Amino acid sequence: WLYEISHKNPIWMHPNDGERLGVETGDAVRIDTEIGWFVNTVWLAEAIKPGIVAVSHHLGRWRVRDGEGVGAGMSNVVTLEESADGGRTMRVTRQAEAHKTFDPDTERIWWKDVGVHQNMTHAVHPDPISGAHCWLQKAPNVRKATADEKPGDVYVDTKRSMQVYEEWKKLARPAAKVSPDGNRRPYWLARPLKPTEASYKLKKR
Repeated sequence: WLYEISHKNPIWMHPNDGERLGVETGDAVRIDTEIGWFVNTVWLAEAIKPGIVAVSHHLGRWRVRDGEGVGAGMSNVVTLEESADGGRTMRVTRQAEAHKTFDPDTERIWWKDVGVHQNMTHAVHPDPISGAHCWLQKAPNVRKATADEKPGDVYVDTKRSMQVYEEWKKLARPAAKVSPDGNRRPYWLARPLKPTEASYKLKKR
C-alpha cells in the first residue's frame, strides 16, 4: 500500500528554473551526469532552492521480463542495450500494471508511473573519511527533453564510470594506514542502526 501513496520520483525543481528552461510540472526533463544521463518528469515546487534539482533514488525499479524480479505493480519492463564503446542504454517498454496474484489488491493497482532508475547514472564517489557514497553530485546540464527522449530513458558510459571511480579512490585514505584509533570508520559518525563498536575494529596484522 505504500506504493499507492508514493510510487514515482519526479525531478524537484524551483519554478524560477522551470521558467528559465521552459518547462512546467509534468514535462519531461533530461539531466546529464558525470557518466551519463536520464529523463524524468519534473515537479515545480518552491520547496527546493533555485539552481538545485533533486530526485529520490528509492524508486524506479525495473525488470527485463515478466515473472522475474520485482512485481509488476512496482516496476517497469525495460530493454537494455549495450554498445561497443561501453555504453548502456535503458528504455521503458511497459509501465506498472494491475495483475493477478494470491493478493486481490494487486488487481486494484491503478498507477502506471513507478519512477525512473537514475541511480546508475551517478558515478561512485566514495567519501574519503567514511567510505559512504556521495549522492549529492553536480549535474553538468539540465534541459527540456527532446521529442524522442522519454521518461525512463537512461544512458551510462561504463568506461567513464570506472575512470571516475579510480579518480575518487585516489582521494580515499586506507583506514589501515591513517586510522588514529584502529577503527575502519569513525565510530562517532551517526547511523540509524549502529553496529557494535567491536565491528569497527580493524584486524590486527
